[in-house]
Amino acid sequence: MRRNTTPRPATRPTHRRPLVWTAGSLTVAVSLLLQGCGSGSDSGSDDGRTKLTFLNQSRGQEAALNQLAKQYTKKTGIAITVDSPGPSDYLAKLQAKAQSRSMPDVYSSFDAVDMAPFYKAGWAMDLQPELKGAWGDEFAPGVIKMSTFTKDNNLGVPAGVYSVHWETQAYGLIIDPKATGIDPKTPPKTMDDLIAALKASNKDGKGNFLVAASLTPNLIPAFASNWLTDEQISATYAGKESWKEDGWRKAFQLLVDMKKAGVIANGSLPGGNGDNPAVETSFFNKHEVGAIFDSSAGVSVGKRTAPDYTDYSSMSVPAAADAKHPPRSTGVPGKGAVVNPRGEHAKEALAFVKWLTEPAQQKVFSEQALILPTSPELLAGGSIPSQLTGFAEASKTRQIVPNSVTTDVYTAIVRGTQSLVLGEKTVDQVLDDLESAQGRS
Repeated sequence: MRRNTTPRPATRPTHRRPLVWTAGSLTVAVSLLLQGCGSGSDSGSDDGRTKLTFLNQSRGQEAALNQLAKQYTKKTGIAITVDSPGPSDYLAKLQAKAQSRSMPDVYSSFDAVDMAPFYKAGWAMDLQPELKGAWGDEFAPGVIKMSTFTKDNNLGVPAGVYSVHWETQAYGLIIDPKATGIDPKTPPKTMDDLIAALKASNKDGKGNFLVAASLTPNLIPAFASNWLTDEQISATYAGKESWKEDGWRKAFQLLVDMKKAGVIANGSLPGGNGDNPAVETSFFNKHEVGAIFDSSAGVSVGKRTAPDYTDYSSMSVPAAADAKHPPRSTGVPGKGAVVNPRGEHAKEALAFVKWLTEPAQQKVFSEQALILPTSPELLAGGSIPSQLTGFAEASKTRQIVPNSVTTDVYTAIVRGTQSLVLGEKTVDQVLDDLESAQGRS
């Protein structure tokens, strides 16, 4: 399967929580499986022209996607209709489309947990055969692997590749050099160095670092990679290894160390819906903190919400002092697309998606939405904005983990990290909770 950690909150596409499978949503999943046996497409051709529909989840790429759709129509004569309901309404609309068998020809990829029912219902073309040729060479190493569902993945999706991406995302730190005293040319080499720098720059005693509770399921595996391999992390997600392994204990302890050093702003982790946008506002707009943990897509948010603020940089999470392995960033396939194989114009939809992933079109997405492209040509071309260079480096050594954390475990990490920082629970108590959550999954 694709991805190494978890979904994030639904306030924007790069940070969204996984779909919580209640009785009602399980009914939806079953319904999708049943409806998948029929064909469906909401594209029309009443005027004789081929028409394709693209259901777009991301507001950040909407302008670029509309521009490119018009360009493609001019180039090929194929009309493209882009429907952008917004991230909070996207999944509900996609579910309704599946249930009514009026699925779009192309639709945005989403988190693996959320997309699994659509893939299992047959609403996604397996692109793996296509990617074995020249098209696959157009993506940076690791990008396709992150999108691949391997045999016996823990979501039960048939082996294959069901989405392709013109954005790659890595997680790390966004830092204001003036507010932290950290020189982006010589960033801290160890977590001890980072904590010392953040502590020294803590002028008002309120803390100079923030991470949203919903992103701690991405932060903790980054910490854990100091002591655990990708295989060990994946095995833990699948319930084959224990959360009580020493690497996980040390990872949670690093968060405790940051709290004890007084570098976490207000001594707590923001939670609830919209927690990461609130963290980004604190950094980009209000300048209340000098460092945050975020994904590369946060730079795009900064551009949209605080276009005049550019004096910041990005960097990977530094190594622990006693690390056994070089730490590796967590990350996900970013903005991209899924092709509906049951649409009236599946062949044309595939051709359109292939065109969207070409370097020229990726360059439009990258420049307009300020995102990391997946094209090796663009990544190596030296045109990455300076604010993204740290993330670009982090993406080179990203974790590749076949299994995904479950919803129960995701929730346990979020609650556990909040309790740790507030001093309500010990590391061992949090690990006990994770073991129990894994058992319920």
